[in-house]
Amino acid sequence: MTGENQRVDASSSPFAVPAPPTAPAGPGRARRLASPALTLASAGLAFAYVGAVDPNEPGHYPVCPLFRVTGILCPGCGGLRSAHAFAHGDLITAFGANALAVVGYFVFAGFMILWLVRAYRGGPTPRFALRRPYWWAIGVLALVFVVVRNLPFGSALAP
Repeated sequence: MTGENQRVDASSSPFAVPAPPTAPAGPGRARRLASPALTLASAGLAFAYVGAVDPNEPGHYPVCPLFRVTGILCPGCGGLRSAHAFAHGDLITAFGANALAVVGYFVFAGFMILWLVRAYRGGPTPRFALRRPYWWAIGVLALVFVVVRNLPFGSALAP
């Protein structure tokens, strides 16, 4: 019996190609970009505030407790002055206030660019996972920075 009412089941045909399995739909681009965009906006607002409220004027920000008690400059001392100068585009003054902070600003900027590009393209979220020797190296670098900036010959690194 051949006619219009007879249908051929494609799954029983030897020439049928099964449909590829569909991948589960991931989050949309806007959702992927939300976290890096909010992080970048928060950092931008913090820099805008420090850029608007001058840390060189007394009374706006608290004094470093380590410096107040001991007179020793910690790795963060001069960081707000550095951020203020950086926000105004004065890299020389920013570097003079806290060189370690300026390096941190550029590392943060590179990480944010990587995160935004990966989020836009749908790639994996970048991880800032370093092996233990690298963390030790960063700690030793910060310690050397503190020691040198507190010695007379390292006064160029002091804010």
